[in-house]
Amino acid sequence: MANDVRNILVPLNGAGNIDAVLRVGLLHARAFNAHLSTVMVGDDPNEMAALTGEGLSSAMIGEMMEAAEHEAHRRMLQVRLKFDAFVRENDIVPKHGFLEEDPLAQSRLSASLEFLTGSEHEAVTWRARLSDLTLMPHLGVSDNARASEVLHAVLYDSGCPLVIAPPTPPESAGRRLCIAWNGTAEAGSALRGAIPFARKAEAVQILASVDYHRRGPEAETVQDYLRLHGVEAEIRRFHAIDRNIGAGILQACSDFGADMLSMGAYSHSRLRQMILGGATRHVLENATITVLMSR
Repeated sequence: MANDVRNILVPLNGAGNIDAVLRVGLLHARAFNAHLSTVMVGDDPNEMAALTGEGLSSAMIGEMMEAAEHEAHRRMLQVRLKFDAFVRENDIVPKHGFLEEDPLAQSRLSASLEFLTGSEHEAVTWRARLSDLTLMPHLGVSDNARASEVLHAVLYDSGCPLVIAPPTPPESAGRRLCIAWNGTAEAGSALRGAIPFARKAEAVQILASVDYHRRGPEAETVQDYLRLHGVEAEIRRFHAIDRNIGAGILQACSDFGADMLSMGAYSHSRLRQMILGGATRHVLENATITVLMSR
């Protein structure tokens, strides 16, 4: 079936709540009988050496690189233990990759864990190009720059939808779905990525606002488009809260009892949103439900 979800990429590099990411991954894998491709990218010691700058002796740099290798090994072991417990507790078939043939996996969920090397944002983004969606943790204001870099690399350069888990493990993700619509190409891309979830949802609501809309199709046309895919959705008109569109979107989700939101990302430039704020940035930092974003 078109628009189906068969392979879910889940990068596990320690940022955010891994339990929440695995929980959302499990919910979506069960819904679509999909494979969970979990990956972890190891630190490159040469990359650290390049970041140390001038004024450090070769011995000092060597010690820092050695410490980084030990820390990376510790994190890899932690992820391995977490993954093993996850597949064991949820009756998941462990595999070596999503292309591995395994007759047992036909009737049970499957998952794989691979350790990759090199640049994290490149390794994850390249894998995402052969995934139906990429699942990553909530990006808090205190998370490091690398976590933000990888998330935005997937968003801008993977060609597949990005799903962001909430800060804490949810009970459901996609049962009640809100689709934020503003007429843009980014919103259209997110809408297409959300169709598999909309088909399975108990209720779907299209969020529209004169404060949010740009040049493009109106919400009523989205309603007709979803009907072509067998989805009935109601339209909800919302307003910005204190001129904040993102806050208005999240309030509308809360009023609907939504456990998942779909929206286009960065209809305005990312730089403008970083300086002035914007709906994408507000949702990234403040959402407490699962969010699907696309560009």
